[in-house]
Amino acid sequence: MKRGESGQFRVIASGLRFPEGPIALPQGDLLVVEIERGTLSRVGPDGRVSVVAVLGGGPNGAAIGPDGLCYVCNNGGFKWHRDADGMRPVGQPDGYDGGRIERVNLETGHSEVLYRAIGERGLRGPNDIVFDRQGGFWFTDAGKARDRDMDRGGIYYAKTDGSSIAEVVYPMFAPNGIALSANEDKLYVSETHTGRLWWFELDGPGSIRRQAFPSPNGGTLMAGLPGLQMMDSLAVDAAGNVCVAILFNGGIAVISPAGDLVRHVALPDVFTTNICFGGAGLKTAYVTLSQSGRLVALDWPDPGLPLNFLNR
Repeated sequence: MKRGESGQFRVIASGLRFPEGPIALPQGDLLVVEIERGTLSRVGPDGRVSVVAVLGGGPNGAAIGPDGLCYVCNNGGFKWHRDADGMRPVGQPDGYDGGRIERVNLETGHSEVLYRAIGERGLRGPNDIVFDRQGGFWFTDAGKARDRDMDRGGIYYAKTDGSSIAEVVYPMFAPNGIALSANEDKLYVSETHTGRLWWFELDGPGSIRRQAFPSPNGGTLMAGLPGLQMMDSLAVDAAGNVCVAILFNGGIAVISPAGDLVRHVALPDVFTTNICFGGAGLKTAYVTLSQSGRLVALDWPDPGLPLNFLNR
């Protein structure tokens, strides 16, 4: 696939209510959240969709933890606009009561809230999540937007037993996708509204080596995209490329470890929101086309990087 070439895809499921957070399970099923529906859902190989758990709010990113449970970033929900193209979020909903981190037993559907706050500061819009080898997890909080103001977001690290949560990076402007490099010395984070991709040098579990001023957040700018291109969630492939879902210029931007745009795989949805890898050899990319409510699959030239507690 060359830069700007349209991706040849097949539809795995349709009629989803703003899908995000795909997880390709080893046995062939996929998990997605449906943000507008408020559910964690399972998509079978035949495309049949079933609800695993009703979570309410706005379930967003998801990942499998060391205990086999599914950990979900719940952003607290959105207001929604609907038109002929589908649905899209338009800000903080009426009755919003904060964000949270939840975990779900995939066998029983039982869910529980793990974190709602850091001390007295409530979580606002938890968005995406990744587990490190030690079994802790990094997640982004993008905040919430209202008619005339919006929150600033940050990056957090927490343990699965509910004993520890820490704010590691603050502030950022709607941090979104998050992933680790192969040897876990770098943390990649996309910043939606600025269209920028950052990397942070890690100094152990839950710790970064902060870059000095003029870095605005302690990270290093890896790439920025021109024009009206916002970055959503992301995944890393085995070649070290960061594959970022792009809003408005719908598709996947493949960014090399050096920060160069290798190619843009165009897809027919301005809310292309997330990507994960699965299938034989992790050479299938599963992508959420959220406004149109579809989960699609593409053959990918490089296998995905295996995820802790899911693929290795």
